Amino acid sequence: MSQDGQGYMTDERRMIRDAAREFTMKEVLPVANQLDGPEGEIPMALRQKMADMGYFGIMIPEEYGGLGLGYFEYCLICEQLARGWMSVASIVARAQGGWIKSAMPEAMRQRYLPRVVRGEFLNASALSEPDTGSDLASISCRAVRDGDDWVLTGNKYWCTFADGADYITLFARTAPPPSADKRHLGLSCFLIEKERGGFPKGITGAPIPKIGYFGWKTYELALDGLRVPASGLIGEEGKAFLLMTKGLEGARAHTAARAIGLAQGALEDATAYALERKQFGMPIAEYQAIRFKLATMATEIEAARQLMHFVCSELDSGRRCDKEASMAKYFASEMAERVTSEALQIFGGAGYTKLFAVERYWRDARLTKIFEGTSEIQQRIIATHLLGKSEVEAMIAARAFEKQAKREAA
Repeated sequence: MSQDGQGYMTDERRMIRDAAREFTMKEVLPVANQLDGPEGEIPMALRQKMADMGYFGIMIPEEYGGLGLGYFEYCLICEQLARGWMSVASIVARAQGGWIKSAMPEAMRQRYLPRVVRGEFLNASALSEPDTGSDLASISCRAVRDGDDWVLTGNKYWCTFADGADYITLFARTAPPPSADKRHLGLSCFLIEKERGGFPKGITGAPIPKIGYFGWKTYELALDGLRVPASGLIGEEGKAFLLMTKGLEGARAHTAARAIGLAQGALEDATAYALERKQFGMPIAEYQAIRFKLATMATEIEAARQLMHFVCSELDSGRRCDKEASMAKYFASEMAERVTSEALQIFGGAGYTKLFAVERYWRDARLTKIFEGTSEIQQRIIATHLLGKSEVEAMIAARAFEKQAKREAA
């Protein structure tokens, strides 16, 4: 297992990575296959062990009880956790705060962040809607001010962990867009506190059946007169879109880390299986076809890892890296699907059973090409930067083109 990026890895980072690897192999991997099912969930006992390791406060400042580390360490840890079970690597993201943390007033940070570090206050994000996926500027869920409250009405989709979370960050439109080319204005973000295991008055939820990413449920939410106190507004009213895009670089680096972890797990399992499995009198690892597969898999994983390391370094240096973050997410997720598929092929028929983890890696790797922006969205962002346009301008232009095409077709 190489994983030592030249110029990026320090002794401290190696220790952090190795500790996460040890934790994953001891605490996560042995239970992952058993718990990964439509009704499965990440046990509270495992969550507490993660809290004890500090994994819910990796990037939260020490003054609030966190580790005070950066994106690099965050992604190192999440890569290792994903090697065991992607859901565990994902629940860590429910606690880091990210752009939400930066937009909170100090009183809110003092109140919430210590609880976040202890794993007592975890988040579910409600961005997407039934008719709004990657085009977040088209959010139609409404929030109307009524005295000291906001009243929210509408529908949200793909809200993972909505039932088990302690709060939901929800994006809604508080004002109509001023013009067609400024659809991203008028969106606001709200923090909705709730009890674990249910929903507050004004929200009903129904789980969406999935083929993977088990360990928690993903919900469709219906909001009907949900009242949120004015203090629940995060950041400036009407400017949440820019707040949202601010966090996408880190989210895409995190997705790249999860994809790399899945692929690494598949490679390690396939290598071990190839050494043990015998056909025609010798281990299948002796056949050139298998060796070439393993060599290609390992090379692609390391290439994705180095790109992810670069993006994390840029993020921790405070430099914008929209294009590079999209490259890392795009390349790593596409790589993970290829590598896990090849690993399953090495297992043969055994790989298409629940007896080995490789089928789980394969199912979860497929999702990395979709969430946090599909591969096609990442390609569009990369091309947009190459052509010299900002992401927001490209979004608006694409939407305008789509509407014009519909008018002409009619």
